[in-house]
Order: sequence, then C-alpha cells, then structure tokens
Amino acid sequence: MTIECENLETRYSASLRRPILNGIDCTINTGEFVALLGLNGAGKSTLLRAMVGLVPLQRGIIRINGVVTCGNFVEGGDDGRDARSTRGDSTRGYSTTNTKNMSLVEQASRLRSRSPFVKTVSTRRDIGMLFQGGGLIRQLSAIENVLCGRLGGLPTWQTLWGFPKSDRRLALDLLAQLGLKEQAYQKTGQLSGGQQQRVAIARALIQNPQILLADEPITGLDVMAAKQVMEILSDLRSQKGMTIVTVLHDLSLASAYAERAIVLDAGRIVYDGPCQNLQSQFAEFVRSN
Repeated sequence: MTIECENLETRYSASLRRPILNGIDCTINTGEFVALLGLNGAGKSTLLRAMVGLVPLQRGIIRINGVVTCGNFVEGGDDGRDARSTRGDSTRGYSTTNTKNMSLVEQASRLRSRSPFVKTVSTRRDIGMLFQGGGLIRQLSAIENVLCGRLGGLPTWQTLWGFPKSDRRLALDLLAQLGLKEQAYQKTGQLSGGQQQRVAIARALIQNPQILLADEPITGLDVMAAKQVMEILSDLRSQKGMTIVTVLHDLSLASAYAERAIVLDAGRIVYDGPCQNLQSQFAEFVRSN
C-alpha cells in the first residue's frame, strides 16, 4: 500500500516555537522499507503517528492507497466532495430512493457500503503500529496482548465472551513464528525487552496489515535483540511485501536494513533518498546545523 503525505502541518509547539511538522511532502511506495531519521524534536515520531491518524493535522492530507484517511477533508463519492459538505452528515449526497421496501438493517447496510467514512476506517485497519516501548499490558499474558490486536476487527459484543478459537490459534501461531511459543502464557512483565517487542510485533501482525509503522522499535534493547527485531521487519518486507516505515536513531542499522531514508529537521524534510553513505551525509547535515 502507498502512503502519500501532502503539505502536512501540525499544531504550533510553544516550546519549539514552530509547528511540530511544517510542510511535509513525501510518498512511500508499496513494499518499501523506509527509515525516518533526525535529531530529537525533529518530528519523526509525530510524522509516523500522523500516518495512522494519532496526531491531528492543522493542514494537509494523508492518503493510503488513494483513500484520504487524515487531514482537512475525507474523500466522498465519485464527485470528490470534501468534509465541509459531508462532516456530521454522512448520508448527504447519497440517494435514498428505492428503499421503501427495505428493512432498516438493509438500509443501514446499503448506507454503510457507500459511506466514505467506512472506507476510511477499513483502510486504517490495514496499518499495524509498533509503539515505542511496545505499548503492552504487563499484567496480561503474551497471547492476551496479541489478541488485543483483534479488538478493532470484532464487534464489541463478541469480545464479551472471549475471542474466537480461530483468533487464539492465529495468535499462538504468530508467537511460535517469532520464537515465543514457550512464553505464550507468561505475563509480558516477566519477559525480556526483546521478547516484549516480538509480542508487540505479533499483536500488530494479527491485524493482517499491509503497512507496518514502527516507532523506535529497538529502543532499550541490547545489540542482539535489536538485530533480531530488525531482521523480523526486514523479513516482513521481503517475504510478504509489507510496507515498513520505522523511526530509528542508529544510522548503521538504517543503512543495513532500510533502502531509503527520510531525514527531518525542525519539522521539515531535509533529505529523502537512498541509504548509501548515510553516515557521512548525516554527519555533514549535523555540522551545518
């Protein structure tokens, strides 16, 4: 899936005395492995979170496979109307003729199938997110944390009686693939940092995403655990064609695994290109600032 960011601007930061993101334009193509780099406060994590709708935008839009998922407007039907004519009334512009003999359920189903907002939510479900530090619930077991990734795809009433057996089998399979079969029923608070990050990866993968966004996935990990996590991300890209976007601070790892680097400074993109000679290019950038 392709990610298109067009003229992104977020709220003004009083501490930074500027918008956190300011005029971001970039396109990330299907199957790319992209590293977001920059000094602290450059806007790397903010850009990553904006891609999945966790950061509100003051200006600009984000398209996922051509569908606007974040921004000042959400694409409507074929006429391309913006949210100023549809927000708050998702039925406007959709014909209600020939519904006289339909049941309420049929009418609701027809409306949902034509609503642009349903398409937006469906597209966002194709995005998996790895949060900094894992974002796991330490009191739950590894498999319970993984199953939490299914909450967005199930109706609320169904989760009241537990998760389906098929979901539990899938969660166990994912943990086994990541080398955590023996730890499936251990509380995540008892696992090592590398194991916890693999649980977080399994939680993201249970959504069956086409895009995986990783916010500093190797922070706090030792060298071997960090390499293991990066190898997993690389395999997801090479074996499943998944689009990977990750925030990193380690230039050597970025050069080893990513094919493209986007370097940010003060909320703007200052470099967007291949990772060849990345260390020398980044050092020159730091000296000039």
